[in-house]
Amino acid sequence: MLVYAPAALLFLVFCWRALRERRRFGNAVLLGLAVLCALVAWMFRLIRSGSTSALFMAYSLLALCALGILVLTYLLFVNGLRMVRKEGRSPANLLSLMAALSILGVIALLITAAVVRTPLLVGIGAAALGLSSYVSFLFLSFVCYAFLYGRLQVRRKADFVVVLGSGLVGGSTVPPLLASRLDRAREVHSRLTGRGVSPVLITSGGQGPDEDLPESHAMADYLTDRGFPAELIEREDRSTSTEENLRFSKAIMEKARPGYRCVVVTNNYHAFRAALTARRAGVRGQVVGAPTAAYFWPNATLREFVAVLVDYRRTNIAIGLLFVLGGVLVWSAR
Repeated sequence: MLVYAPAALLFLVFCWRALRERRRFGNAVLLGLAVLCALVAWMFRLIRSGSTSALFMAYSLLALCALGILVLTYLLFVNGLRMVRKEGRSPANLLSLMAALSILGVIALLITAAVVRTPLLVGIGAAALGLSSYVSFLFLSFVCYAFLYGRLQVRRKADFVVVLGSGLVGGSTVPPLLASRLDRAREVHSRLTGRGVSPVLITSGGQGPDEDLPESHAMADYLTDRGFPAELIEREDRSTSTEENLRFSKAIMEKARPGYRCVVVTNNYHAFRAALTARRAGVRGQVVGAPTAAYFWPNATLREFVAVLVDYRRTNIAIGLLFVLGGVLVWSAR
């Protein structure tokens, strides 16, 4: 059983860190490493046992992983085409399609390198395999931990509910994506009120160049038109990004109640990255997500993941260069 010791140790460290602060990307990496070490240990024991049934199970698992990659590529490709049809051809809407084509490109490169076996192709293939494995590991860790974070229950008490803006349609109309956040905020507010508190709801969003009024005002109007008390709404109308949403809302909350606790509401695909941003901004509270259209979720999740990679760009560039160096060493060794 010692073969499982690294996985157990990593899982214990993950639990300790998650209990102290749930809003860390390092938690996702630790959880991913724990699962990876457990799978490697299990595969090692299966192969080392030498039994026919164990070997069959091990190779079946590898075949299942390969099939999963092909199925994922197909689903990403289909989702990418649907995003283009529904949302247009902006770079942000092409991420699913680009991810599918990237996977196919890496597979084609590895097959070509295995068949041709020239030193240059083998070196490039080794670097591409390392980089793609690293990015895939981070992505799976991100998605799994984001799912777990989204299942957390709202704290029993909160002084504020903050709704993050996301843009208006036609300059003044709340779109379905933002409406889902506002409806979720009303639900959270109602639940907190039922526990004996009456939090202030902060609508957060400034006025864009193509908007007739600040997002926060349109959000407040949406709520009051549906019966929400106007006296419980505070408008933060200066922000132009998630970071500013949180920073300016934090200033409002600290001024009104220095020891505040809050619940931040956004969409489910954005909840974990918003939580990471909230921790960096020093916001005391948890982030919850509102439902998102199924076709929109994969591409939006990829966009959030890319943004997280950019946030930790120094570490990722350093590790990426190590894989490139490994490919150069493979090339020179041949």
